[in-house]
Amino acid sequence: MPVYQLTDDLLFPRPDLAEEDGLLAVGGDLTEERLLLAYSLGIFPWYSEPYPILWWSPDPRLVLLPSELRVARSLMQSMKKDLFQVTMDTAFAEVIIHCAAVPRKNEDGTWITAEMNAAYTALHHSGFAHSIESWHNGELAGGLYGVSLGGIFFGESMFTRVPNASKIAFVRLVRQLAQWGFSVVDCQVTTSHLVSLGAREVPRRAFQTMLDRALQSPTRRGKWHFDE
Repeated sequence: MPVYQLTDDLLFPRPDLAEEDGLLAVGGDLTEERLLLAYSLGIFPWYSEPYPILWWSPDPRLVLLPSELRVARSLMQSMKKDLFQVTMDTAFAEVIIHCAAVPRKNEDGTWITAEMNAAYTALHHSGFAHSIESWHNGELAGGLYGVSLGGIFFGESMFTRVPNASKIAFVRLVRQLAQWGFSVVDCQVTTSHLVSLGAREVPRRAFQTMLDRALQSPTRRGKWHFDE
């Protein structure tokens, strides 16, 4: 199948037209309107400089249903020690900077370009993008960020500087999302880290069904806080 060239029009090709590796389209921009449309269709940007913006819809898709969250005994014991204070939307700028600095296997540089940083920071200020932070001895030890629409959270990236810091942030997030009635966490592509927490692969068609149902719920927009 061809890779589609986006124009200035606010349109995307159907996700099922993506290449075998998930690549769907190239070009366009990272405006709030285009990003929100992309996520609502199950599409996300992922590229690195100096390449143009690349848009993806992988098949299969890695998802985690909040009811299927799996916490290993060792991680549970670590959580009981209360070594970390976990917060929401307290240090979005720092989280995305640290995520950009995380070295990726077989990759040079980062896919979180300055353009991506600015775009997701704008989404954060609009109340659609959120960060979850783990603090250890007053220092940022790990965290993650993503985008929320309806009853789905689209995880974008995570980092850790202290063992288990990002895992504990993720577990706290998923448990809170469950309390808020979220039905799915989109983990995008498969990693052993996320599979160990209960994420599993589903076909694109099944993901699109999950997405359509989740988008029927109202978006929890604005600054997030844990209920406790």
